[in-house]
Amino acid sequence: MSTETPTGTPKGERIAKFLSRAGIASRRESERLIEAGLVTVNGKTITSPALNVTEADSVTVEGKPVGAPEPARLWLYHKPLGLVTTAKDEKGRQTVFDSLPEELPRVMSVGRLDINSEGLLLLTNDGGLKRRLELPSTGWVRKYRVRVHGTPKDEDFAPLRKGIVVEGERFQSMSVTLDRQQGANAWITVGLREGKNREIRRAMEAVGLAVNRLIRVSYGPFRLGDLKPGAVEEVRPRVLRDQLGLGPEPEAEAQDKAQKKPVRRRNPGTGPGPKTGPKTGPKTGAKSGLRPGHKPGPKRQRQ
Repeated sequence: MSTETPTGTPKGERIAKFLSRAGIASRRESERLIEAGLVTVNGKTITSPALNVTEADSVTVEGKPVGAPEPARLWLYHKPLGLVTTAKDEKGRQTVFDSLPEELPRVMSVGRLDINSEGLLLLTNDGGLKRRLELPSTGWVRKYRVRVHGTPKDEDFAPLRKGIVVEGERFQSMSVTLDRQQGANAWITVGLREGKNREIRRAMEAVGLAVNRLIRVSYGPFRLGDLKPGAVEEVRPRVLRDQLGLGPEPEAEAQDKAQKKPVRRRNPGTGPGPKTGPKTGPKTGAKSGLRPGHKPGPKRQRQ
């Protein structure tokens, strides 16, 4: 523990980073666990995160051994309405983690969807991957199908395309496409590169529109596709490595076949859930894990 190299630099990595990579909690939450005296290293309780550990050290959290960090993994989850994206809710509401399949390891969400939003939520066992995917600098567009009450015109969205200030907070420019009018409501597709608290709802309110349904349909190259509400599906190792430049080694690709079927949900939470909005284009299954715009190769002709 905290041994030094010949240059005087401690070996290993900070304990909070170690716990985060092991899927225990985020770095910040890991630091809180340490300060609360819930973490031991080699049998000694620690209260400061200013400590380096290696895989040779024995680490426990609340009495449970922490193994060496596993390879980074990523799952697609169709979050239903009525669930909060937090590990514990002070109001006692059901969380997304309450209804995940039991066979999943401990995971963290990449960003959040509020209780009244639904659709694609990424889950990972790796804290470093979580932070990487959440950074605006990653440059990935997050797309949403949004239903608003009213009969907007395309020019009404000009302020959102330029960027808008709402209650003193600056929202970056977002792409907005008016898809169709459906009775008293209109369906819109919105794309943005960063997700601030209730950003789309607040931005729409600023131009006089009330959101009554919001569905995230993609996060960068990962798409919701036909994944059912409450279902979870792991991104195949090869796809994860191709898209992010990381993931299990090539020999692990043999496990891809075992990861093709969605994991059955243990608890539907809010029931079967709503459909994912009107169809405006061809289907793209979540199982492919491919970026939008991918086209299959030509079919073979019989000789």
